[in-house]
Amino acid sequence: MPALPDLLGMAADQAARIYAVFRQDTKIDPHVHVGEVQATDAEMALVLAKEQFARRDPCVNLWVVSLRDIAATAYDDADLFEPSTDKSYRFGGSYREQQRIMRARRRESR
Repeated sequence: MPALPDLLGMAADQAARIYAVFRQDTKIDPHVHVGEVQATDAEMALVLAKEQFARRDPCVNLWVVSLRDIAATAYDDADLFEPSTDKSYRFGGSYREQQRIMRARRRESR
């Protein structure tokens, strides 16, 4: 599985200094990606993230993750996410609408 910087075409030393920032507004909310900061280490990234993403809007928690530590699937592996069996009956809408959407997706994947 490739690392995210490889997929983005980023050099390893450049990716080591970039941290993705996730913030949680309340304790019951999920952490949401809000941006990135450049820092020399995780502690400095937290300080910069607090100044940039938590100064005006209050939050209860921040996460920072180095881009080099994120693994991602390649765009060429998009067919991994296709369901193995047809479960289109689970989606709302009419049968004709579902068929129209599925035909468009199949055409795009070719």
